[in-house]
Amino acid sequence: MTLTKRVSKLFDDSAEIKLQSKKVLAKPIAEAAQALVNCLLNDSKILICGNGGSAADAQHFAAELINRFEIERPGLPAVALTTDSSVLTSIANDYDYKLIFSKQVRALGMEGDVLIAISTSGNSPNVMEAITAAHERNMVVVALTGRDGGKMGAMMREGDFHLCVPAQSTARVQEVHLLTLHCLCDVIDHLLLGGE
Repeated sequence: MTLTKRVSKLFDDSAEIKLQSKKVLAKPIAEAAQALVNCLLNDSKILICGNGGSAADAQHFAAELINRFEIERPGLPAVALTTDSSVLTSIANDYDYKLIFSKQVRALGMEGDVLIAISTSGNSPNVMEAITAAHERNMVVVALTGRDGGKMGAMMREGDFHLCVPAQSTARVQEVHLLTLHCLCDVIDHLLLGGE
């Protein structure tokens, strides 16, 4: 296989999993977006967490809410729990790495807020701890996972949203997670500001 064919196959694989995901995720993404809008209209906020590439997605999503997505609008309250190195390292050093997000959720999260918990495997211990903390706070959870949803899938409660990408490859799951976050941004803007 030439390098060009290899790259072309990656494009094909990505397009195929996105089309498969559309069939199972379009409705729950729309429903999750409505829950995020309800949160924002009630003067609540969105907290987002994940590790590695999912941490980057958390920061990306927060930036698009606080700044803007594709149209001009006032900033929306969102916090990526992945960005404060002093908080993260003090919790990891003094307690345990698996608590780096949950301690922040307990400190910052309030009833009515939403936690977006991102893990391609659905098995990240620190993200699962954050979900537990969010449930203690009576927060809605939007979980973005892949594969079989992992342990996070079983943690979802009534009123939560589990957006599980039907793919095994971490790269493909992450690509659909980014599209999912962009869909959430688009629907949030549409519901808040109107439009086509």
